Amino acid sequence: MKTTGKIHSVETCGTLDGPGIRFVIFTQGCPLRCQYCHNPDTWKMEDGKNVTVDELMKEINKYKSYMKYSGGGVTASGGEPLMQPQFIKELFERCKGERIHTVLDTSGCISLNKVKEVIELTDLVLLDIKSFDVHKYKEITGASLEPTIEFAKYLSKINKPMWVRYVLVPGLTDDFDSIAKLAEFLSNLGNVEKVEILPFHKMGEYKWEELKYEYKLKDTQPPSKERVEKVSNIFRKYNLSVR
Repeated sequence: MKTTGKIHSVETCGTLDGPGIRFVIFTQGCPLRCQYCHNPDTWKMEDGKNVTVDELMKEINKYKSYMKYSGGGVTASGGEPLMQPQFIKELFERCKGERIHTVLDTSGCISLNKVKEVIELTDLVLLDIKSFDVHKYKEITGASLEPTIEFAKYLSKINKPMWVRYVLVPGLTDDFDSIAKLAEFLSNLGNVEKVEILPFHKMGEYKWEELKYEYKLKDTQPPSKERVEKVSNIFRKYNLSVR
């Protein structure tokens, strides 16, 4: 049988989810309920559309030359792609067979035992860490921070290249002490190539309204450039490269 997965959409020439020009697959389904999520329409698995790995590879190969000459490749994002480990595993196996660079964009919230084979086929992990404060993480996502920390430690243990993504939300994730503790933790891992500070935005607010979800951050504004720079400097203090 052909392996089938649930996806939300694809972006054929993405430039924000890993190096170079990338074919980005936004998978359907996510166990987190982040307050600032700009894709709440990816949460429920049943809302996605079915697609086979064969169908995806047919589309991916149309952009192979762009990916090759830009140093790009394929990124599995979401939602949470590791909710469909067999689907992503086969997709990445096919990509490796075509010598296509693979990136996994994940929150690391899935049990490691279920996803190690996917990680093995991944060239670069984009790890989204929502907060380093266990109580704040629970408030933001509705889930536990522990699986993400164990995921990060495992990536360090196997020396898997990693970019860390941190969404900066005023009044929610901009506590300097918590950020400093995260920076210290990351500085001891040894496999963090850089940290991406992603300023909070409200471009997905209309989706919350359409889905009739309560958007708790409707009165929150994006962080100032000065705030972003202060946070960036905390990571730099720990000798981490910041974008």
